[in-house]
Amino acid sequence: MGSAPQRSAIEAYQLAELNKLVETLIPDNPFYTKRLEQAGVFGAFSSLDEFFRKVPMTCKADLQQDREDNPPFGQNLTFPIERYNRYHQTSGTSNGKPMAWLDSPESWQWMVDGWKEVFKAAGVTGEDRIFFAFSFGPFIGFWLAFEAGAQMGCLCLPGGGLSSEARIRNIFKNGATVLCCTPTYAIRLAEVAQREGIDLKDSPIKTMVLAGEPGASIPATRQRLEELWPGARPFDHHGMTEVGAVTYESPDQPGNLQVIETSYIAEVVDRDSGCPVEPGETGELLLTTLGRVGSPVLRYRTGDLVKTSYRPASECAFSSSLDSDQMVLENGILGRADDMVIVRGVNVYPSAIEQIVREIGGIAEFRVTVKTVNAMTEIGLEIEKEPATTDVASLKQTLSKAFQNQLSLRVPIEIVDSLPRFELKAKRWIRED
Repeated sequence: MGSAPQRSAIEAYQLAELNKLVETLIPDNPFYTKRLEQAGVFGAFSSLDEFFRKVPMTCKADLQQDREDNPPFGQNLTFPIERYNRYHQTSGTSNGKPMAWLDSPESWQWMVDGWKEVFKAAGVTGEDRIFFAFSFGPFIGFWLAFEAGAQMGCLCLPGGGLSSEARIRNIFKNGATVLCCTPTYAIRLAEVAQREGIDLKDSPIKTMVLAGEPGASIPATRQRLEELWPGARPFDHHGMTEVGAVTYESPDQPGNLQVIETSYIAEVVDRDSGCPVEPGETGELLLTTLGRVGSPVLRYRTGDLVKTSYRPASECAFSSSLDSDQMVLENGILGRADDMVIVRGVNVYPSAIEQIVREIGGIAEFRVTVKTVNAMTEIGLEIEKEPATTDVASLKQTLSKAFQNQLSLRVPIEIVDSLPRFELKAKRWIRED
């Protein structure tokens, strides 16, 4: 193992910001005042280690219970309700129902500033024209990105309420240079363009800022995006309604995500013990929002599984001005803890399935079914082939061998006529139990 990361400058900054946050929360935020005082915390921390040691992790279930006990918005609000002017809700996962989230103007601007960092790392400037292939509903999605782009001076083109065909034509008509959507929907737009006889080699898009799924950090999916959108660079980002924009792709290391550490305290812990894991080991990402004062989270269990490494600031193409080694999530988000299944002793993540499917090629869309047979978890795969794929038997055989070679599993494969398409997060992981 290499030398320990040099972290003193960033940790000192984070501690100062954390103590300013805690000073504001006690006693004005009822939810966290109670949790902190129960943990014996009544004021500033002397170190981040003390914070990690004393403060309990916050789970989504804690926040959901707070909203049920104190409807409709819960008590994780630092200011009177009149101070809040933004409402969004989580997309909902197998962990629970969608959850409402409020933001004050100050907290909202803090998150917009985070998205500005994402755009800057992607090379976006005020001269760009950004097309948002997204229907603007209560899901936080690209609301933040839209405002960040507008504040940077970009021409922001909303694509809500348009068909996929209309969105493609809108991109060409208005000379959009940046596309914001999910990786799945970028593939879908390319599929529609091909059907309509539109050659994406002539597309004005130079950069695709992709979020909502880990696809842009999956090598085979990234390669597929580059093939479908010639001349356009996929650029990954990840965030959550509960926290905001957390990471952006390391500009000189595609597929790795750099944490915005001036905005977040990030930890990676063992899911069972809660103890820190070493760099390079897989664990769950915990986040503390340092600037979302109106509705913060402390040591929030994101459910995202990651591996970290650290890079000297001098080696990072885009980093904070603090002279500290930077935290990087290797290969992006590896998967979500609630999506991982154990099949005959093998840990199987959605990202691993997607890597295999995209690597094989010839597949337009896919879906995984998870079910219990004789008390054992089993998975099956449905695939919709691309129109140009004619040798179905060979496709199934190649895919079956890939699963055996890479996961040591025999996976039943079924060819179907069509599968659903998605604008937001793709729902390809179906539990039948």
